[in-house]
Amino acid sequence: MNQEPYLLITADTHAGGNHAQYREYLDPAYRERFDEWRGGYRNPSQEHYGSRKMRNWDLAIRTRDQNSQGVVGEVVFPNTVPPFFKKSVVTAQPPTPDHYELALAGIRAHNRWLKDFCAEDPDRRAGIGLILPNDLDEAVKDIEYIAEAGLRGGVLLPLIPPDCTWLTPLYDPAWDRVLAAIQDHDLVINQHSGQGSPDYGSGPVPEALWISEVTFYCQAGWRHLLMSGAYEKFPRLRHILTESGCAWVGPALQQLDRIHMGFKAGGIGEMNYGDMEWVLKEPPSAYAARNCYYGASFPSAADLKGIDTIGEGHVLWGNDYPHREGTFPYNTESLRLTFGGMPDARRRRILGLNAADLYGFDVDRLMPLAREHGPTPAQVETPLPRDEIPRDSGCYLFASALYGT
Repeated sequence: MNQEPYLLITADTHAGGNHAQYREYLDPAYRERFDEWRGGYRNPSQEHYGSRKMRNWDLAIRTRDQNSQGVVGEVVFPNTVPPFFKKSVVTAQPPTPDHYELALAGIRAHNRWLKDFCAEDPDRRAGIGLILPNDLDEAVKDIEYIAEAGLRGGVLLPLIPPDCTWLTPLYDPAWDRVLAAIQDHDLVINQHSGQGSPDYGSGPVPEALWISEVTFYCQAGWRHLLMSGAYEKFPRLRHILTESGCAWVGPALQQLDRIHMGFKAGGIGEMNYGDMEWVLKEPPSAYAARNCYYGASFPSAADLKGIDTIGEGHVLWGNDYPHREGTFPYNTESLRLTFGGMPDARRRRILGLNAADLYGFDVDRLMPLAREHGPTPAQVETPLPRDEIPRDSGCYLFASALYGT
């Protein structure tokens, strides 16, 4: 067996500037309003207080932490709160019409900050730029900036919650110009768990409902693009759902294929579709096999079921740094728990080579770091006994292994 250390590229990390940094990247026309907003802002996330928050923007801390975990490349989603937002973009609803102008200034400040953040260590960082769904012509302009800025992580596709009725749904042809721009600039479409949910309000019951439905709404954007014919019109698009696992993909595609066949046949049960022109030439599973990828962050063995159906070249590992539910500082333990019994060649693809292919990491430039910091096959294949499973981690993987949740 190849005993070379693994190239670990995480397809799921988060970063962002602090408010003082964002102010410098904000259009000067909005700085006075930003100062007013900042004076009354209170961060809703306790995890961003104290020294933990510095992992979002401090190069030395981040590099030290990732090196200690064997990670040499990272795809960077947003994390901190951009100007004029209530919370992180990943979980925030799209702006209302009266808030759009300020929100647009906020995400553009983040994109400018992200450009410089990734330029600090360009071989190791692939930043994901932000767009908003309110004005699709402005979204195209932001895509052009993302490409020009070298943010090879691509675009975080906004998902449209069902209660945001002022926005155009993703399956509408109005989005074609956005998808065309993403394809023309050879960028990746990214989604992340937490997007697209309706606003149920605050409190324990709304939070519980949000948690129970978060996977469904993340997958909704995937379904909307698959069923709308987006990949028929834009066959070079690459679309990844991150922190989503992949065990669900096979059954979901079977369902979509059955619906496709029903429309092709002219009806499903009592519903007659014979007078409708169906948009897909192939089953949804055929488009998914070519165009869709899945980011399996801190996966369990059960989360990875279905790889043979999806294809091992379409699944990417992530450590969700610096989130508490991520694997830091127990990354090697997580790999031992999940990947020890997997064939070596498959491990190498999922743990790094797939991300290198999708996001354009230079393997030759990263391998010296991997040889210095990466875990070896012998380490990953060493079983993790129950008494060595971390009990002070917030990672779901370890909790599931300990308590069967």
